[in-house]
Amino acid sequence: MSNIRVMAENWYQNAVFYELYIRAFADGNGDGHGDFRGAIEKLDYVKSLGVDCIWILPMYPSPLKDDGYDVADYNDIHPDYGTLADFKAFLDAAHERGLRVVTDMVMNHTSDQHPWFQEARREPNSPYHNYYVWSETGEEYAGARIIFLDTEASNWSYDEAAGKYFWHRFYSSQPDLNYDNPAVHQEMFKAIRFWLDMGIDGFRADAVPYLYEREGTNCENLPETHAFLKKVRQLIDEEYPGRVLIAEANQWPEDLLPYFGEGDEFHMCFHFPIMPRLYMALKQHDKTPILNILARTPPIPAGAQWLTFLRNHDELTLEMVTPEERQWMWAQYAPEPRMRLNLGIRRRLAPLLDNDKRRWLLMNALLLSLPGTPIIYYGDEIGMGDNIWLPDRHGCRTPMQWSAGQNAGFSPAGETYLPANDDPIYGYQVANVAAQEQDPNSYLWATRYLLQARRQCPELQHGRLEFLDIDNPAVLAYWRVSGEQRLLALYNLSEQQQSISLDLSTYQGRAMTDLLTSSSQELLTNWPVVKILTPYASHWLRF
Repeated sequence: MSNIRVMAENWYQNAVFYELYIRAFADGNGDGHGDFRGAIEKLDYVKSLGVDCIWILPMYPSPLKDDGYDVADYNDIHPDYGTLADFKAFLDAAHERGLRVVTDMVMNHTSDQHPWFQEARREPNSPYHNYYVWSETGEEYAGARIIFLDTEASNWSYDEAAGKYFWHRFYSSQPDLNYDNPAVHQEMFKAIRFWLDMGIDGFRADAVPYLYEREGTNCENLPETHAFLKKVRQLIDEEYPGRVLIAEANQWPEDLLPYFGEGDEFHMCFHFPIMPRLYMALKQHDKTPILNILARTPPIPAGAQWLTFLRNHDELTLEMVTPEERQWMWAQYAPEPRMRLNLGIRRRLAPLLDNDKRRWLLMNALLLSLPGTPIIYYGDEIGMGDNIWLPDRHGCRTPMQWSAGQNAGFSPAGETYLPANDDPIYGYQVANVAAQEQDPNSYLWATRYLLQARRQCPELQHGRLEFLDIDNPAVLAYWRVSGEQRLLALYNLSEQQQSISLDLSTYQGRAMTDLLTSSSQELLTNWPVVKILTPYASHWLRF
């Protein structure tokens, strides 16, 4: 296979993803809901950021009790978002701009409004009855934890029509599919082929640890689950080479290793535990949480990659920290109880960092320089805020803020699906794309600059990671190395100035450029090299 083909097939390893919520992005028909026609008009903006791939949140027909993760039809588009033709036009327009598109595939469950479930509950002899997991008592699988602790008392709910309990790992309006039924496998394969035939570049598979249930287990990460997922990967490899399969599995790094398989399961897995530890290290002024979680992150197969992020559409999960750490994180980052949800924090990036551009830059520079493919959540590139007075996770899913005009320039409608944020600090009158386009000191300009700098550095995209042993806990330093190319990343995690000495004598006579502060070169002649790190400083020193 040629190198070009290999690079094309492994495109996801070096990419930057942009998470786009269609309902929130741009309203093309004036009904107050974002749609694909509106999003087409904003693709040049997305391209200008320097990203490579758009991840679309669920766009299927749905009652939207869980923002589309409650799917009512796997093979169509929600009417608020447009038609299948609109989606195809969006896909083609993205591809014309060199942007790939991946979509969510919700494998674990459907909406209770899906025709399968409606038939299943009405008619016990229907073949669709066995598409779901039923119980006469609702007492099975007691070892499975309840994920949505704030809203669900049990993983079983009683259905009056069926006269039985049905199993659900999430909301009770989302009955789990029965993967012990081969017909369910075929339905999933059918939906996967439908969208890949249309031309999408892959899937983020939602909530994959929970596909199977077995008594005496916690009903997560079961061997049967992996056996099915390998069948999905085989289908994609054989019929759609070059497409990517992404696992959303909120697990510890060592527990995620089986989801890569031997390079025969997922191409990519989200690295959930690194994310809270970045915030922890920043607030503690101590790199130890970052070092510890990366130390327990195992090597992954060739061709595989981690996906990393600072924020996304869900809460900032605190499932994989100790109870004491969780209480500390809530106290530090979510002092108002309404900022908390389940075992997490429902806030956006800029408010979490108190709108401090130094800390925002540091966190984004970390995201873009640590191993993994980074994801930017829509609006975080302009420092959008959250609305904690909206219920559930809606506070982080408000309309994109394009301008200071009506409805943040998102829609001309009298009323939008959620109100645009009009907070005095983070609201659209202050934080919007139009204003930041004119401000070289804005979050938007900084985002573009960081992504452009990363694109120029192969070592940041796929280089190996080598930590420097620096006694100062507030200073995090590591090399990213690819062949002859080396970049030294330096971060001051504290609000105090720090001074460090670096033995860079190996590079005597070579020039060093700091990509994040200036383009001027420093010739390495004196030893040691003393670096004064201002509070929350970030440096990418390229040799």
